[in-house]
Order: sequence, then C-alpha cells, then structure tokens
Amino acid sequence: MKGKTAEESKTTLTDMVLPGETNPLNNLFGGELLARMDRAAAIAARRHSARIVVTASVNHVAFNKAVPLDSVVTVEAKVSRAFNTSMEVFIDAWIEDRQSGDRTKANEGIYTFVAVDETGRPVKIPELIPETELEKQRYDAALRRKQLSLLLSGKIKPSDATELKAFFTEE
Repeated sequence: MKGKTAEESKTTLTDMVLPGETNPLNNLFGGELLARMDRAAAIAARRHSARIVVTASVNHVAFNKAVPLDSVVTVEAKVSRAFNTSMEVFIDAWIEDRQSGDRTKANEGIYTFVAVDETGRPVKIPELIPETELEKQRYDAALRRKQLSLLLSGKIKPSDATELKAFFTEE
C-alpha cells in the first residue's frame, strides 16, 4: 500500500456564523464548531484512507478565541499520522477579519478516526508521509499522544511507552 502525504488529505471548509448558531453572547456555540471540525476531519480521514471512517475519539479541543456572529470561519483539517487502521487528524479553525481579510487562528482540535469496511470492521490504511516542519512535528507528537492514551487506559504498560519515556529522559 502506497503512503500518502498530509497535503493529500487537506480539507478546508469555510462558512459564516449565522444567528441560529450562536449563544446568548452572540458567539458560535462550541458544539457547532465541534460539528464543523468533525465534518472536515472526517473528509480528511476519508481522503487519506479511501475508506468509510468513523470518529473514534476527540482527543483535544482548545477554544482559544470566541467566534462572533457574522464571522467567516475556516476549518482546515489534515491527517497528522496514520497507524494500522486509525489516523489522527489535526484541525485548525480560523476567523477572517471582515475588513482586511486577515486570518486569526481561533481554535484547534485533534480527532482520531478509524477506517472501516462496509460491515464496520477496521481495515488497514496507508502510512502518512509528513513533508513540512509542522507536519513532522505533529506526526511525532501523534505517537506520544497515542501512547499516553493507551497507557492511561491500561492497554500498555509504562515500559512499553517508549516515545513517552524518550520525551522525558535526557541522553
């Protein structure tokens, strides 16, 4: 199976924040942003795997900046690492300034998807080939996050979390 680059999975969704999507402070509901992020990430995961994908977990979400009513919001998603049947997708959410067109990063998230066949059984996926410095950083960090998750859930022993140990020990 031939590997794919992160760029091949890149998905960009752009939309406006409408009144029915806002809270009493006239900012986008967090759940609405999560749904937009999930859709973009699912498309990116499907582009990478060429399979049906299901959301396995929402590993991290940072609501760093409120997204006001009438804002133009762009959600960008790329696969950051592929494992055997699962893949991590990193999502960045941007707000566009109405006057200048400049973009400001507002939020980010990390989701995990599993590729499945038509019966819902996990299937093998292509490896990810990171190219840019940011893609390489996210690729390396994905393995540490996976090991931490497995460690916390009791699925691996601390001695098996090699990437985590290397992160905390000096050579």
